[in-house]
Amino acid sequence: MSVQTRERPAAAKPGTGEIFVVYDGMCPFCTRYVMLYRIRQLAEKVHMIDARSDHPVVREVRARGLSLENGMAVKWNGQFYHGAAALHVLALLGTDSGLFNRLNRLVFSRPRLGRFLYPAMVAGRRLTLRLLGRPPISE
Repeated sequence: MSVQTRERPAAAKPGTGEIFVVYDGMCPFCTRYVMLYRIRQLAEKVHMIDARSDHPVVREVRARGLSLENGMAVKWNGQFYHGAAALHVLALLGTDSGLFNRLNRLVFSRPRLGRFLYPAMVAGRRLTLRLLGRPPISE
């Protein structure tokens, strides 16, 4: 299994198993994002996993050297996606229903735009956690 950082993930195929979304459960933005996001029926089951837990997928992400402090991760079709690449995969899998999903698709289906915006999102998350007195994710 390799870490995907390319611009385009593998082609979406219906019914290709499970998708795991690893996010910071102490971050209000991250939590709201995963609560609002709707993924099409391209995966049989969607798992939302707190990056601060000891879940096996969190351990897999860390074993691959991916920093959950610096970005969310997605495991889909046996591949790992991190940061802007993870949001790109979610944008491709997302439904068109609701303003949030349409906006997410508009921004993150464009890999260059996502890579440009993602560092600012991470910086905003870090600042928010600091202001709220919440610790960073221990690696």
